[in-house]
Amino acid sequence: MKTVKDFFIKIGNKIKSNFGLKSCILIGVFVALLVVDLVTKHFEEAENWKFTVIPGFIEVESGVRNPGAGFSWLADKAWGQPFLIGLTVVMIVAVICIILALPEKFTILKLSLYMILAGALGNLVDRIMFGEVRDFVWLLIVNAYCNFADFWIVIGGILAVIDMLFLNEVSVFPLTASAKAAQAERRKEEQEKKQASVQPSSENAAENNSAPSLEGQSQSDVNKGDERDE
Repeated sequence: MKTVKDFFIKIGNKIKSNFGLKSCILIGVFVALLVVDLVTKHFEEAENWKFTVIPGFIEVESGVRNPGAGFSWLADKAWGQPFLIGLTVVMIVAVICIILALPEKFTILKLSLYMILAGALGNLVDRIMFGEVRDFVWLLIVNAYCNFADFWIVIGGILAVIDMLFLNEVSVFPLTASAKAAQAERRKEEQEKKQASVQPSSENAAENNSAPSLEGQSQSDVNKGDERDE
């Protein structure tokens, strides 16, 4: 029982150490993005929007509904909606766990995850309340209708990939000075740990090698003493 309690105390302290001013700001961003998505969906439905933002590229048209996922995936399946709701819930829980585990210094990655979370939650509200997602923005680049929740998910995903590949301190191909410095420092620490682990082994080996020599020297002294006695 005590072990379980200690475990949760440790987890709580870890989450607390990862939650600061930046996290408060990011939560504010998350709430704002979610509100933008839900409010625009409400007004496009209430006011029957129909206008062009960029001719032949971005258009707004009310009344488009998608019971499936992106590009109407699973729209014709009876089990599609429950499956997508369950999948979204699992994804939301996973994203929240990652956010809580990330230190404050991973600001861009946390921002991207909050964007994905806002988009996923926005569309989840639609699925639970209406049994379908309210889409109203047509984009030529994908030739499909979408909404702001979809924008948050896509932009957040792209931002996360860019950050993990090039920007943060564990990135695969670090391009920023801070990422390069952090990785250089980590390599230095790893090298120091290796040297520290090798040094005791070397000392033990030296002691083992010196022991027979001392024993031989003692035996030689004894033999010399015997010769003198004779």
